[in-house]
Amino acid sequence: KMIIRKIKESDNPILAQIIRDTFDEYNAPRPGTVYTDPRTDNLYDLFKTPRSVLWVAEVDNEVVGSCGIFPTEGLPADCAELVKFYLKKEARGVGVGRALMEKSVQSAIEMGYKQLYLESLPQFSGAVKMYEKLGFTHLDHPMGQSGHVTCNIWMIKNLAPIS
Repeated sequence: KMIIRKIKESDNPILAQIIRDTFDEYNAPRPGTVYTDPRTDNLYDLFKTPRSVLWVAEVDNEVVGSCGIFPTEGLPADCAELVKFYLKKEARGVGVGRALMEKSVQSAIEMGYKQLYLESLPQFSGAVKMYEKLGFTHLDHPMGQSGHVTCNIWMIKNLAPIS
């Protein structure tokens, strides 16, 4: 049974572990990414920021991943960043990621955002393929100041208004 809910303070350690385990699993660069960002250890407080939300997936009462939106500094006011989209290995390919992504996109639309921006790495090519299928297109430069200077894939998606 899958539940998608907002982050709780007690989720902080497990989400930080899922994020860092994913980087380790894919042998992705660590400096200049969320891996070494000190905010990764206190996502609950980070997502108290206005016009942000972090959705957490639970399967059989176990936290298995997250995805959210955040008004990253330097982005246009009507553009949010899709952030913290990480899943435990066993939660991939079974619809958990899609459910988190859909909930995050819906939240962005409800909060009045017109675009979603994201940053990634070549090591996460499976995720990048999914972003492409969901309508994200590649940019040739970063937007905003996420502080994640090692990321070298930048993508954007125009959001359709709720009909």
